[in-house]
Amino acid sequence: MSKFLITGAGGFLGYETAKQLVIKGHHVVGLQRSKYEKLEALGVTQVTGSLTDLDAVKKAGQGCDAIFHVAAKAGVWGSYESYYQTNVVGTQNVIAACQDLGISKLIYTSSPSVTFKGADERGVDESVGYAEKYLTPYPQTKAIAEQAVRNANSTKLQTVALRPHLIWGPGDTNLVPRVVSRKRAGKLKIIGDGKNLVDHTYVTNAADAHIQAYEELCGQGRCVGKAYFISNGQPVGMAEMLNRILDAAGEQPVTKHIPVPIAYVAGYILETIYRILGRKDEPIMTRFVAKQLSTAHYYDIAAAKNDFGYDPKINLDQGMALLAQDLKGDK
Repeated sequence: MSKFLITGAGGFLGYETAKQLVIKGHHVVGLQRSKYEKLEALGVTQVTGSLTDLDAVKKAGQGCDAIFHVAAKAGVWGSYESYYQTNVVGTQNVIAACQDLGISKLIYTSSPSVTFKGADERGVDESVGYAEKYLTPYPQTKAIAEQAVRNANSTKLQTVALRPHLIWGPGDTNLVPRVVSRKRAGKLKIIGDGKNLVDHTYVTNAADAHIQAYEELCGQGRCVGKAYFISNGQPVGMAEMLNRILDAAGEQPVTKHIPVPIAYVAGYILETIYRILGRKDEPIMTRFVAKQLSTAHYYDIAAAKNDFGYDPKINLDQGMALLAQDLKGDK
């Protein structure tokens, strides 16, 4: 039995990863800001604290064999400093904790948005470089953190970064509820024609990838110091993806469209107004969201398959059936 620290174990991906590790018979420690009943039910040891507090990270990491650094400040709105503190300083603290405590493996949850340049990404692989300019602090700070993790790789600390795209499934607290709530509020529209192909990752597959990458670090180590795109390997049109989520929630499909240039300009105007007014809530549209929802972004996941045996077990149809079953139980 091994002992693992998962940062953000109470979150969507963190919890699924914790659950799979517990099923495998391992001891899991979770570091997050508050305690969760679902983690207690799993038998996860919970440490409350912030990633920006090195002492808290080190306390949680005592005696651990590896750290799965899943926690992050996500979203498309907020001050750069708030994202920098959690995503960059927090990651630097995780690296420092590994080095100070002699933890030899670090698996970092990154994001494909670190390479997103505002244009179509069709079947790109890991040779694509980081974006030179970012429209929002989240991908910018995730890129800085990913590079820090990769640069920290050494004979004493083996690291790997994974970039799962659009994680969804039962228990989702972000994508699915946002899509459903906006549809119910009459605020959901398809940007452009909605035929742009996008990758997505069922949550169990994303957790599998993290555990498989860890196991490879312990074995031949072919993934050491590298970054990998992770997805279901089933690109689907954006409009179809949104409507399948709505169907699983028992909602009617979205049929309203908005031209891409109008969405982009609206995002720019709203961002400007929100900044002037000092508003903390997220605008209904931003330039980044307009670009993300209207461009193609799907990836070649051959490297993950070849280097650590990643094989998405739950496909789109199976996942949607499980999501529908879960959402039905919520009603």
